[in-house]
Amino acid sequence: MTADAHQAADAHQAAAGDGGGDGRRVLVLNGPNLGRLGKREPSVYGTATHADLVELCQAAGKELGLDVEVRQTEYEGELVTWVHEACDQAAPVVLNAGALTHYSYALMDAVKMRTAPLIEVHISNIAAREGFRHESVITPAASGIIAGFGFQSYVLALHAIASLLDRHCA
Repeated sequence: MTADAHQAADAHQAAAGDGGGDGRRVLVLNGPNLGRLGKREPSVYGTATHADLVELCQAAGKELGLDVEVRQTEYEGELVTWVHEACDQAAPVVLNAGALTHYSYALMDAVKMRTAPLIEVHISNIAAREGFRHESVITPAASGIIAGFGFQSYVLALHAIASLLDRHCA
């Protein structure tokens, strides 16, 4: 069994005792400027708002049997603390760290401590944008990355997490 398989199994077992939903808790964590969706560069990010994203993630989670909690912060330390929380609770994470993706070694170190699947997501195709966006310090520590599908990137990430949990906890 791979490290990710062990982490997925541990996450499922730990989450099963939470009492929320059917016990499959997932944190969707968003970093700086993502609270400004709908106003921030609509040509890149679209006109849907962060509230729309929350609604979409919770609806997708419900369909997948996941108890999804969506959070957003402008602060690196708060995002690191949330990743630590997920590690301590063996909770899977969907992470869009925003600009922190490209330079936050503190966040990378936190992600390295993950105890469950963590999927890095981006609304835009970061490889097709400015050069500084091509490098992610998070990717090597993540289970996987999904980018360029708009808000659907989050839905795809939730499907990936549900699949990992189902495959390794059956």
